[in-house]
Amino acid sequence: MSELNVEALRGRFPILERTVHGKPLIYLDNTATTQTPSSVVDAVVDMYYKHKANVHRGVHCLSQEATDAVEAARERTRAFVGADSTDEIIFTRGTTEAINLVAASYGQLLNEGDEVILTVMEHHSNIVPWQLLRSRRNIVIKVVPMLPDGSLDMDAYRALFTERTRLVSVCHVSNVLGTVNPIAEMARVAHEHGAVICVDGAQAVAHEHIDVKALGADFYAFSSHKMYGPCGIGVLYGRRDLLEKMPPYQGGGEMILHVSFEHTTWAALPFKFEAGTPDFVDCAAFTKAIDFMDEVGIDRIHAHEQDLLAYATERMMAVPGMKIYGTAPGKSAVISFNLGDAHHYDAGLLLDQLGIAVRTGHHCAQPLMQALGIEGTIRASFAVYNTRAEVDAFIAALTRIADMLL
Repeated sequence: MSELNVEALRGRFPILERTVHGKPLIYLDNTATTQTPSSVVDAVVDMYYKHKANVHRGVHCLSQEATDAVEAARERTRAFVGADSTDEIIFTRGTTEAINLVAASYGQLLNEGDEVILTVMEHHSNIVPWQLLRSRRNIVIKVVPMLPDGSLDMDAYRALFTERTRLVSVCHVSNVLGTVNPIAEMARVAHEHGAVICVDGAQAVAHEHIDVKALGADFYAFSSHKMYGPCGIGVLYGRRDLLEKMPPYQGGGEMILHVSFEHTTWAALPFKFEAGTPDFVDCAAFTKAIDFMDEVGIDRIHAHEQDLLAYATERMMAVPGMKIYGTAPGKSAVISFNLGDAHHYDAGLLLDQLGIAVRTGHHCAQPLMQALGIEGTIRASFAVYNTRAEVDAFIAALTRIADMLL
């Protein structure tokens, strides 16, 4: 496996050439949103300038071209995650909508007293939809705790199952701790108990190879904007037999076969779950994001990020007052930390003044923060275009800020 030419790759991301507060931009907020290569932006412009028309129902050339772009993106996505059929690939606005779709639709198949297992490290988008379902169906939510290093307590996970357990919903990778959860093992346990598993893959798809069948995922949700693609589009993979049983999530155009005031029938998969005009522009751009990742190579992306993670972690431990949260083996390239008693927001503002973009706060994971006994953290996260030189500048900035705040 050849090494990355990171400088050449950086040239494909124009935003990395800008300055912030007079300093060169160092973008370390990739867990929230990755930056976008020129090829993706060019695809957006091309669709708007040359191919903009509504899809699936038009007989004219532009409509057919837009339709072809959407369905090509669906096939590209199917291959990317190893699904059996494009019928199992549903386009959504992002991971959040994809999980809401599962909770709202598959949730209608659950009964009072049925159990859903979550984990303490879930993003709010994988907590609140299940709470909304609980208010409607009176289900029971159970929560898997974690060990001191930030890994899941798998013994506790196994002990939570009963004859009423129907579904497990878990993040593949924690957006705070970087913990990579053992999805294949969790899926095996769930299936042994007759339950299905829904995986929030938002923090995994840009960093490791995804094969939904090898993982045993019944549902797998992710977002384009966390994998070098455009904002506003995401994916739900769902096993075809499960999707066939599920009622529609929303109603309107596209998702119908026949409508009368007396009765309506649904379109075939995947269109049953895609009400309204699809985002055909960003579908085309999303294809280019997958192309970019495949061109670079997911294994090379992963190796580069792991090198930055190890290098940054070692250097950060020399910064006064440093406390890192999440040290599970094999973690993803995310570092959440605090500097002594300094407020994370203050440190984040000072980093911004030095041109360094990080995320501060609870990272939409308030139950996890409560478990850690803190209000929030500073979070740095790496992508393919980050460099060791940027890590060095980050460490110098942290050292300077620690001297100011501690």
